[in-house]
Amino acid sequence: MDFGPREWSRREPDRVVLQFANGSAVTFANLEGAANRYAHLFTDCRLKRGDHAAVLLGNGPEIIALCWAAVRSGVYLTPIANTLGSIEAAYIVGNSSAKLLIVDALYGKAAKDLPQRCAAVQTFLVTGGELPGYSALEPRLRSMPETPRPDENPGALMMYSSGTTGAPKGTWRPLPTLDQLAGGPPTFARDLVELFGLTSDTRYLSTAPLYHAAPLRFALATSAVGGLSVVMEKFDAGKALDLIDEHRLNTSQWVPTMFQRLLALPERRRLAYHAPWHTHAIHGAAPCTPAVKRAMIAWWGPIIEEYYSGSEGVGLTSIDSQGWLAKPGSVGRAKKGIVHILDDDDEDLPPGKTGRIFFGGIPPFSYFGDPTKTASRTSRQSYQSFGDVGYVDEDGYLFLSDRLDDMIISGGVNVYPQEIEAAIEEEEGVFECGVVGVPDAEFQERPVAFVVPSVAFANATDVLRLRLDTHIRERLGRIKWPREIHFVTKLPRSPTGKLLRRELRKSAGTAS
Repeated sequence: MDFGPREWSRREPDRVVLQFANGSAVTFANLEGAANRYAHLFTDCRLKRGDHAAVLLGNGPEIIALCWAAVRSGVYLTPIANTLGSIEAAYIVGNSSAKLLIVDALYGKAAKDLPQRCAAVQTFLVTGGELPGYSALEPRLRSMPETPRPDENPGALMMYSSGTTGAPKGTWRPLPTLDQLAGGPPTFARDLVELFGLTSDTRYLSTAPLYHAAPLRFALATSAVGGLSVVMEKFDAGKALDLIDEHRLNTSQWVPTMFQRLLALPERRRLAYHAPWHTHAIHGAAPCTPAVKRAMIAWWGPIIEEYYSGSEGVGLTSIDSQGWLAKPGSVGRAKKGIVHILDDDDEDLPPGKTGRIFFGGIPPFSYFGDPTKTASRTSRQSYQSFGDVGYVDEDGYLFLSDRLDDMIISGGVNVYPQEIEAAIEEEEGVFECGVVGVPDAEFQERPVAFVVPSVAFANATDVLRLRLDTHIRERLGRIKWPREIHFVTKLPRSPTGKLLRRELRKSAGTAS
């Protein structure tokens, strides 16, 4: 399997593939040696083709090396979010059927109880310190050869959803064969290389946690083609601009909350930023409000590309800056898979009609160990869905309305929280807004809004409430009016910027 670090370690062993914001760097020779050591470690831990391993690590070189090791070892590798608590982490370890767990001692609070909670794991290893019930990774890894395993066969990533609406779910597909790879990049990299034009000249800024699918796969895809990834340990808006400038980065990836933080930088700092080599700013993961998107395009120029996809990999749409300005609010046309908008009977809907978004033409996925949940994301035609609602216009551009799981049913009418949020965010004085449905004795559910006021209105929420009340009544039908508006200092979000509506629902009864 001659691709990625192996090929580039032969061509240019001293070429840097990973650069970290703290100044440390990893060459292709370093990465190739580490990947081979981890691949031998999998054998030493008695992992066979199709077995599962899980890792709880930070934004360092280890997770990249482990991914390359897994795809050479026939192993499914599952990264675990290092923000989770012990019970949440134990759920993913157990649900994934992991036989090997590797953790960083930095996350000992979540990891320390896992040996007691996860009896099916055969081997517990810790790096960067000591934890009860774990063996030290470093001496064991040093004893492994840096040369390739003699019996390499393809493995895969098994990523878990962020669990914004329920328990996280692992996305599973059968392992590829050597014939299917045919000497090319692994499945986690191949489509990204083609869709986003990644090459050995790519110099990429990775801004988000590597335990999430998109940041991890982009860094891996960049390493597959010989490019450079500059990896931030955690996001800082000013530091991100400095890194683009310092390393002359031409490609970057963002989520909308990062755009908000960039726009909140002092005007002098924003005006000083000038990076003509930065030609491709990619964003996704969560909806971006039109005002934020327009402001970013006005600042950076038409270099911004939005994509819509998910861990399940059932399809992908994208739209560049010019396309978005012509079709504001759209997430673009399909670049991977074929979009279908279906009604509740799985019948195709015409352009302009809102329904459930499905994709066809892609090899199917399964939620690991959960056929019922898989069936809920699969139509009778075998199309599959991320669980979103939206419509396609006459030109084939997709518009998202909401998450299917987030939809509010009020008086028998489907109410989409994103529509209410967009209306509220139009009002001057609103920084951002989140809407959820709460139980209602008369209407089944009713919408409740949580609003983060802008700085100018932080101490004038009574005035803002009156303005919002007038605006909402003019802008929305009665069934969509939030009967409660709660002002908060921030909205609960995942590290990739997804709104955690479950946390808002918990707060709905107590917020003031």
